[in-house]
Amino acid sequence: MSAHGPARRIAVIGGGPGGLYAAVLLKRLDPRREITVWERNAPDDTFGFGVVLSDETLGGIESADPAVHHALEQEFVRWDDIVVGHRGRWLRSGGHGFAALGRRRLLAVLHTRCTALGIRLRFRTQAPPAAELARTHDLVVAADGVHSATRTAHAPAFRPRITGHRCRYVWLAADLAFDAFRFEIAETRHGVMQLHGYPYAPDASTVIIEMREEVWRAAGLDAPGPAGLARSLDRCAAVFADVLGGRPLRSHHSAWTAFRTVVTDHWSHGRTVLLGDAAHTAHFSIGSGTKLAVEDALALAACLRERPTVEEALAAYEAERRPVVESTQRAAAASLRWFEELAGVVGQPPRQFAFNLLTRSRRVTHEGLRVRDAGFTATVEKDFGCPPGTPPMFTPFRLRGLELRNRVVVSPMDLYSAVDGVPGDLHLVHLGARALGGAGLVMTEMVCVCAHGRITPGCTGLWTDEQAAAWRRITRFVHEQAPGTAIGVQLGHAGRKGSTRVMWEGMDDPLPERNWPLAAASPLPYRPGVSQLPHQLDRAGLTAVREQFAAAARRAASSGFDLLELHCAHGYLLSGFLSPLTNRRADAYGGTLANRLRFPLEVFDAVRAVWPGERPMTVRISATDWARGGTTAEDSVAIARAFADHGADAIDVSTGQVVPHERPDFGRSYQTPYADRIRNALGVPVIAVGAISSWDDVNSLLLAGRADLCALARPHLYDPHWTLHAAAEQGYTGPGAPWPAPYRAGSRRPPTGRTDAPRPRLALD
Repeated sequence: MSAHGPARRIAVIGGGPGGLYAAVLLKRLDPRREITVWERNAPDDTFGFGVVLSDETLGGIESADPAVHHALEQEFVRWDDIVVGHRGRWLRSGGHGFAALGRRRLLAVLHTRCTALGIRLRFRTQAPPAAELARTHDLVVAADGVHSATRTAHAPAFRPRITGHRCRYVWLAADLAFDAFRFEIAETRHGVMQLHGYPYAPDASTVIIEMREEVWRAAGLDAPGPAGLARSLDRCAAVFADVLGGRPLRSHHSAWTAFRTVVTDHWSHGRTVLLGDAAHTAHFSIGSGTKLAVEDALALAACLRERPTVEEALAAYEAERRPVVESTQRAAAASLRWFEELAGVVGQPPRQFAFNLLTRSRRVTHEGLRVRDAGFTATVEKDFGCPPGTPPMFTPFRLRGLELRNRVVVSPMDLYSAVDGVPGDLHLVHLGARALGGAGLVMTEMVCVCAHGRITPGCTGLWTDEQAAAWRRITRFVHEQAPGTAIGVQLGHAGRKGSTRVMWEGMDDPLPERNWPLAAASPLPYRPGVSQLPHQLDRAGLTAVREQFAAAARRAASSGFDLLELHCAHGYLLSGFLSPLTNRRADAYGGTLANRLRFPLEVFDAVRAVWPGERPMTVRISATDWARGGTTAEDSVAIARAFADHGADAIDVSTGQVVPHERPDFGRSYQTPYADRIRNALGVPVIAVGAISSWDDVNSLLLAGRADLCALARPHLYDPHWTLHAAAEQGYTGPGAPWPAPYRAGSRRPPTGRTDAPRPRLALD
């Protein structure tokens, strides 16, 4: 074993940038290593044209191998701006910072470095199978790309999951150097097409043309063979003639294809390790796969230096890189979906559209753009209607006769602490504290419309006058002690998810005793073999439930609530009618989506009829079940449209919790694309929810037009004064977030002790 780490004989499968750079680093760390790189293509035979690398990646290269960094520095084209072309306008945002070079030049630099270090390069040579190489080598680095033969051969070990997507794209070049990263949107008679372009040489730019597959086919760009490709490129060049300056598009082994997201459960198998696209892919719209591969190589080399065995090094490599890659893949997925749904937002005003595009992955935010380009961000804020010095989250918003002083909502949070449905002191303190904390709207937990509609024995209700009186105490406190804060009630019925223990004693676990009968759209237990079997509501039962909702709404009105939300999400009773996974009825309330909507709409109409006309009503829906065969994105838009047509003033767009086998795609703001889709498809106000964790997220979502209000739960558990603190941290002191008089002395962050020592006044060599 080398003093510098394990693995003396190393085989690298794939001569792309990731594989070559891994070979360079491993040889640099131990010159005695015998390293061979197999590449089936010729040295300059490569897919694509330009490669973008971040300053962070370049910093890692500079530290690890100054010679490679110096050679790359001579080749880079650098620029700072992004230009968005939209409906005849070009909007420019600066301060971003990019560096790119030609892929062939990058490979040439790495070939030269490999040769200088004594690494064997075998071009035009198919590598032996990884299993064969592993018998004669200490380490096999499989950098053989998105179509990795190594990953396929050992699929049971690596457990890859490959997902196709709905756009077609082609990787091209044009003989001109853009002065910025260009996003050009073309609205053709066939549909929306987009161009992604950036310079990679003083006289050349990478150009990627992308569009939904149905647009690609309708435009006749799917003709097969080289002649068909050539005709499609000519047509694309004509569509984007303005940005291309009339120049043609050229290809090199180019082909129209659909992006494939690769995720692997394990990155190593014995002595074989996956690197770059062989292990993971991230959509090109957020950057270069080369960047991830180079960073993989840096981490792999470091772990082999630091760990005593190959096995430990490969485990450490995956542990270090997987969280970074997964974060990148989440951002890439958000960006990919944004471009897939481009037709739904292209009608936005130009500056808002540009801001939406720039923040699509959630990695670039309102605050980040403000720092990079304050002028651009200020114009977007002005278009949005922000008064001078007012962040977007502190602009008012009107729903029917209710004006909210800001866009922050305290999301419903079940406390499971009521006695016989009566809210107590904890509810007063919980809701009162958050009202004093500055939010524009504070929502109750789900308030149940009958005793048998509770989730747990600790759930609150509005089926008795005693409960209504207790709620009146809470609304009076909010209105008197936090004037300007609105308080809303969420009405619901647990359906098949009722009669369970409180959350901290076993969420969704049935009560050990004193259970009550459950009712649902269909006789399906929530957790088969565990949960109680509900009975299917018949006509009399449906009528009774509808009247219970109406009676609860009357009590809510007399209790002084400013807004009422109908809970049609999360697998509770009304949600159970909407989802095809939970509604198996054969009558007029089951089958088609129109039938599945029938009972929730009957309940909505009954509630709206007794709820005061000047007070708004919202509806919370699960926009996806996160499960095969469940509610689709198209269904969610249709559901939202139906409620809006019946008079809903806003749609509160949540997801999931409908079936226990769901597989949510968790991540920061992960549910907001569903709100975005509904808002831009229907023009109806939406409330976005789901891991919105910072005031920067709130500002970004609002300014991009993805939401009108943002509901936050856990941040308000962590900090009841979250909204006031958000105002203080942004230096905002206006009417959107007034501090209660007794709290004004705390409106600035308390001073802390010094952690730095005074610097010397004079320093002498």
